[in-house]
Amino acid sequence: MAHVVILGGGTAGTMVANKLRRKLGDGARITVVDRDDAHLYQPGLLLLPFGVYDPHDLLRPRDRFLHRGVDLVLAEVAQVLPKEKEVLLGDGRTLRYDVLVVATGVAPRPDQTPGMSDGQWRRSVFDFYSLEGAVALRDALADWPGGRLVVHVTEMPVKCPVAPLEFAFLADAFFEERRMRERVEIVYVTPLEGPFTKPVASAHLGAMFADRHIGLEPDFYVERVDPETRTLVSMDEREVPFDLLVTVPVNMGADYVARSGLGDELNYVPVDRGTLQSTASPDVFAIGDANDIPASKAGSVAHFESDGVVENIVDHLHGRPLTHRFDGHANCFIETGHGKGLLIDFNYDTEPLPGVYPYPRVGPLSLLKETRANHLGKLAFLHLYWNVLLPGRPMPVPSRMSMAGKETAGTKE
Repeated sequence: MAHVVILGGGTAGTMVANKLRRKLGDGARITVVDRDDAHLYQPGLLLLPFGVYDPHDLLRPRDRFLHRGVDLVLAEVAQVLPKEKEVLLGDGRTLRYDVLVVATGVAPRPDQTPGMSDGQWRRSVFDFYSLEGAVALRDALADWPGGRLVVHVTEMPVKCPVAPLEFAFLADAFFEERRMRERVEIVYVTPLEGPFTKPVASAHLGAMFADRHIGLEPDFYVERVDPETRTLVSMDEREVPFDLLVTVPVNMGADYVARSGLGDELNYVPVDRGTLQSTASPDVFAIGDANDIPASKAGSVAHFESDGVVENIVDHLHGRPLTHRFDGHANCFIETGHGKGLLIDFNYDTEPLPGVYPYPRVGPLSLLKETRANHLGKLAFLHLYWNVLLPGRPMPVPSRMSMAGKETAGTKE
């Protein structure tokens, strides 16, 4: 019996395991490996510092969301031996596989930037890409008297690349609602030329920054953080002082990826961007944040990848050519504060465009437009995540990006 081993029981790994179980039935053994049994709803980390969620809202047992017949192994991954088709676990066990799926995502690494994790870490320097960081930031914001708030992206790529933008917008609204916005200067610091990677959306978001009096410091490649003077210093010696720094550290894949010879310099797994098959080992696939495709590292991307990669795994097990190709489809809700949000939908080749989503003419969601419905859609996603997405049930949107409902060249569809 074929054995599919999935490293990582987060969003991507859980979806693939459940969809494979439905597809293969009892025709294959499926094993998910993760270091613990705590599944974290990562999109909620952005909202936790502002009091929308508490930690208990975001955590569930992993095994609750894995279908019967999927084995969960709790252990650290020590190394993968691709030639032997084996996974060595930290407790000494070995798992043999016919197909391996790398779904261990990425993690923030403040240690990769000199000074970032030194004396001011979680005192005046915070992240919100971890549960501990989001809780610490919530506590810091609760009695912060005001000053210069710098929202900073160290380097790309990062998981959920719109999240730091959302944090800036939410901070603007948070301080305004507390009647202290005039005591807070907000500056957004990024290595990009503008707020976002896609030019159309970047221009739109830049105008929103200007309307909200959020400063923008582009093309900023950080060299170090000076914890004594509370200053970001760039490679070209520009300096950005802060009273409170909310940073997105370097995001890196799991260390075992490097030890296994499967990754690049950031421990992302190089794959064919259509099939998601490893370029180093044909029996290995990488999905979600763990791979190196030029698409957003977001839960929606993992969802849109999952159907195709499951079909490709099945074809690979049966010795058939891989014909299902991912098109880079991503969509992201962008919280903009005061109960409103934006929605963007794009792929490898198509910019975010205005229009309606997911259905032509009726929407009900608007693209590249602030609406209450988009904000409610983001909040509703928590329910969909636990009850539809993770179990691998069908969603009412196609995996491949559709142009239906989008406005192009002045034409409304």
